[in-house]
Amino acid sequence: MNRRTLAILGIIVLVAGVIAFSALFTVHQTQQALVLQFGEPKRVVKKAGLHAKLPFIQNVVFLDRRMLGYDGGGEEVIASDRKRLVVDSFLRYRIDDPLRFYQTVGNELVARQRLNALLTSSLRQVIGTVPLQSVLTGERAQLMALIAQRVNAEAKDLGISVADVRIQRADLPEANNQAIYARMKTEREREAREFRAQGAEISQRIRSRADREKTVLVAEAQKQAQILRGEGDANAVRIFAEAFGTDIDFFTFYRSMQAYRESLGGDDTTMVLSPDSDFFRYFGSMLGEGGQSGTR
Repeated sequence: MNRRTLAILGIIVLVAGVIAFSALFTVHQTQQALVLQFGEPKRVVKKAGLHAKLPFIQNVVFLDRRMLGYDGGGEEVIASDRKRLVVDSFLRYRIDDPLRFYQTVGNELVARQRLNALLTSSLRQVIGTVPLQSVLTGERAQLMALIAQRVNAEAKDLGISVADVRIQRADLPEANNQAIYARMKTEREREAREFRAQGAEISQRIRSRADREKTVLVAEAQKQAQILRGEGDANAVRIFAEAFGTDIDFFTFYRSMQAYRESLGGDDTTMVLSPDSDFFRYFGSMLGEGGQSGTR
């Protein structure tokens, strides 16, 4: 009897444990739970802790209650000015209504697919109404707010609230990049040629001005030199005239001595003159009165 009783008690405890394990579940603070009975939602559990359910009849689906992220990847959109743009975007969302979320999408994988469609549609609708420049300037924040508002309005039907939408990158398609690069290169080369031409023009203007100033300065210097040379020659003539007038005999003698020195200064100087030439007048006497015998 004791063994049979112990066996029965053991079986009862085991069955009770299995029932308790099947009837109890724990909700983490980062989760929310949806209790299902034969696939039909019965209640939503958002409070963290230990909770109970009907064993073997009900099961629990856990959903994340934290802020989740989704990277939309690169999508090609067309701006209002017909410019193509590859936009890499992402969004942040939270599951606010677990029951509606489960009834509409069922799980996060399907939810991400639906969010991708909503995000792509909103990107094309909003960016399609503005030029490319608006996406690349400070107007991007306003566009992102409008896109987030559109996505959030449509995502509410999925039990999801979208907190933010951002564009990580906005690039031109590869083919457009090459064309734009070639156009930018051509434009920069044109600007470089213009700058070189302007520099050459300015350089030529500076050289012309410098040459003109040089010509004027040289002409002024030559004019001044001619004036000074003329004044010097005039002074020399005046001095010679004054000296000649003071002592004619001495001046005549001095000039003759200079002529002798310049004419006979060389070692191999040869002169053929008449003995009674005036050139040798001072060879006879200091007064220049020597006759032919004096010159001999």
